[in-house]
Amino acid sequence: MSAQQHDFPLTADEVAEFHRTGYAGPFTLYEPDEIEREWARTRQDLTDCTGAVYREASDGSGAANLSNYDRHLDNTFLADHITQPHIVDRVASVLGPDVLCWRSDFFPKYPGNEGTDWHQAATFANASGRPQIQWPRGSAPGGSLTVWCAFTDATADMGGLQFIPGTHRTMHYDETKRMRYDPDRNISVVKNGVRRGFFGYDYRELQVDPDWQPDESKAVSMELRAGQFVIFWSRLMHASHPHTGRTKQMRMGFSARYVPASVRVYPGASEVEEYGGRASLDRYGTVLVSGEDCFGHNRVAASTTAGHVFRRRNGGVPMGS
Repeated sequence: MSAQQHDFPLTADEVAEFHRTGYAGPFTLYEPDEIEREWARTRQDLTDCTGAVYREASDGSGAANLSNYDRHLDNTFLADHITQPHIVDRVASVLGPDVLCWRSDFFPKYPGNEGTDWHQAATFANASGRPQIQWPRGSAPGGSLTVWCAFTDATADMGGLQFIPGTHRTMHYDETKRMRYDPDRNISVVKNGVRRGFFGYDYRELQVDPDWQPDESKAVSMELRAGQFVIFWSRLMHASHPHTGRTKQMRMGFSARYVPASVRVYPGASEVEEYGGRASLDRYGTVLVSGEDCFGHNRVAASTTAGHVFRRRNGGVPMGS
């Protein structure tokens, strides 16, 4: 594939600021009425899971808890979204020209829901104890770039994001430890006066120093209008506010995660295990959204060029357009 034409790169100043703080944005991708229309249609389409990547695990544990993962591999709008030049060009400004999208997931927050707990991720081994991404030995910095797009408004009252700038330089969590999945115990725990949870886990179980606490006095709120997105390192300390319920509208965020093509994705794994579920990776593949894959580490489900979208084929496994 030819190198991507860069129409929306970060400026040199934006790249420098990104490396200083760990995030960039917000940027506008869709107008509010456009994303409202697209999301309403896509939400209906997603109820059809016949083409979804994740199926029942061999031991019958099921993939229900992974059902919101990687729907860009069977949904046309989401496939288009992860390849948008507004996103890809900015991501490539940080990661370099050869970029894979390795995961996408939804983050709904309903009126009254607790906030998401402070966390960092470098290898995404936090739930299974097994690295899900692995950078080449001796390279830096680890982690992936998250592009979090607001499919609805995402104000602080509705559960908007929070960052602690500059924290991507130091990992405060040991992802080789295991967290216990216990949704009854770990939902809506009051921490520093705020109701927080982490999808059935207690992220504090991974702390390198059990007595350490995030310095929330340095936290900033990232409020997004529907159709805007922000880019941040997964290593950055990030969280979200509780949804106060002052509005009855749910907050919906959609995350797409990107790494250089040199990174190994799910190295040596045949299943993904998280949130009380396990599912086969037989139908999974990364998407090459920019440049070339000269490494051959990973299964590539689809390759794209700027302005082109990969499309579904029968069975939900995508192919290049």
